[in-house]
Amino acid sequence: MTNKKIYFASDQHLGAPTPELSREREVKFVKWLDSIKEDAEAIFLLGDLFDFWFEYKTVVPKGFVRTLGKLAEIRDRGIPIYFFVGNHDLWMGDYFEKELNIPVYHKRKEFTLQGKSFLIGHGDGLGPGDKGYKRMKKVFINPFSKWLYRWLHPDIGVRLAQYLSVKNKLISGDEDVKFLGEDKEWLVQYCKRKLETKHYDYFVFGHRHFPMEIKLNETSTYINTGDWVSYFTYAVLENGKMRLEKIEN
Repeated sequence: MTNKKIYFASDQHLGAPTPELSREREVKFVKWLDSIKEDAEAIFLLGDLFDFWFEYKTVVPKGFVRTLGKLAEIRDRGIPIYFFVGNHDLWMGDYFEKELNIPVYHKRKEFTLQGKSFLIGHGDGLGPGDKGYKRMKKVFINPFSKWLYRWLHPDIGVRLAQYLSVKNKLISGDEDVKFLGEDKEWLVQYCKRKLETKHYDYFVFGHRHFPMEIKLNETSTYINTGDWVSYFTYAVLENGKMRLEKIEN
């Protein structure tokens, strides 16, 4: 069988709001991964797979064994998986690369897929606005900040971060799960600005938690993959054309 489809998904936020409620969504996500492995040419995970992730030198957060096991199985089948960190898992280190053989990207990246040009990333901190989060992100990604945080015992560090991840908008950024209008959608504005200097057939981002497909001009389209909290949506590239799909209950 010839693989023809490339899949894109983001914002599973595993671990939130409680392990029990997260488990239901994780089971659904793992079933989806299991279903697409038969025809997947590649899989792109666009960030916030976890509601919080921090790697100590010898410790990673407890849980998510079903997801990690399924990703390992898919990689062992030779199917490429690409992971982009989001604002909730921006402290991702080399665990995915060493344990799962999945490359991890901390910034947006260009790809050519099925003959089409793509700019792909999580989407946080791009475009105008959201200045509070942008300032806070600079603090979070500072190597000194990460070094200090590692001195917290994992039982304290993980619990504190999980609480702040849910409660603090400076950490989450703006993730309103409704359409704000093109003039207020910062990622739309970002994409239009990028098109002034270079053409892309598709921009694909997550972060916004709202599935969107917006024509930027006659030849360029912005896709937001939505989330696995409220919408359970993802994007598919097949024969050079993108579409959004939804997991039905």
